[in-house]
Amino acid sequence: GTPVSLRSQVWARARRLAVRGSRAWYRWRGPRQPGPPPPPRVPEGWSAGPPHYVGVGAQKAGTSWWNRLIQAHPDVVNAGGQPKELHFFDRSWETSFAEADIRRYHAYFPVPPGKVAGEWTPGYLIDFWTPELIARAAPDARILVLLRDPLERFRSGLTHQLATARKPLGPRDIQGAFQRGLYAPQLRRVLAAFPAERVWIGQYEACRADPAQQLARTYAFLGLAPHELDPDAFRGEVNPTTREKFEPSAALRAALLAGYARDMAQLSELVAGIDLSLWPSAREAGLA
Repeated sequence: GTPVSLRSQVWARARRLAVRGSRAWYRWRGPRQPGPPPPPRVPEGWSAGPPHYVGVGAQKAGTSWWNRLIQAHPDVVNAGGQPKELHFFDRSWETSFAEADIRRYHAYFPVPPGKVAGEWTPGYLIDFWTPELIARAAPDARILVLLRDPLERFRSGLTHQLATARKPLGPRDIQGAFQRGLYAPQLRRVLAAFPAERVWIGQYEACRADPAQQLARTYAFLGLAPHELDPDAFRGEVNPTTREKFEPSAALRAALLAGYARDMAQLSELVAGIDLSLWPSAREAGLA
């Protein structure tokens, strides 16, 4: 048979080609307002209700990869192949949020007895109105947050935008990408809506360094039984980079580091388990 390393390389190349084609389609199609698809059918013997977990962030911090690993657990189900990101609350800033909306949200998570389901929409972290609404719709949910070195997240976010957008980057794009990496105020909103013991905050770099150990920690947080995956499950990227990474100018990079240094200092006080030494930008700023 094909050696594992060669087979992995073939699959990785195939994924990159598929992602490149998908991003070209998005550029040609133009922007669309994200939103959830119709709720799935509830199979006989199953019941729909609030999600067991909701991932809220951060964008370009490995959330697609980590969500795939969570869904590899035998007790986690995804009825009807629902997308990882529902974007259910995206437009709730301009509309009322009533009991009917809560029931509709629950309809996305049918499960058989003893199983659990959830979703992970990274934009929920930056949308200031969303944590409170999640707390209303799923008050007992476990909340998942995966963070990444803010400067690397900034570069990755803009690289993705350049790969999918028709227009060149503008000041609002730069500002928006910067704001997504200011984790402290975003996490304060999450921790105001949910008790700290129901919020899991991980670091992409730690997950990459020891995925098995970090996944075991995630499973335990979700109340799932221990389950070991085949080592091959940890390999590969879900959304691989298909173009050269965005590189900020020296002046922009210095401004980003200064802005992120203040936020990272606040983050270390807010989240006891955060390890700033994993982030090159924190080390460069003298915070680790």
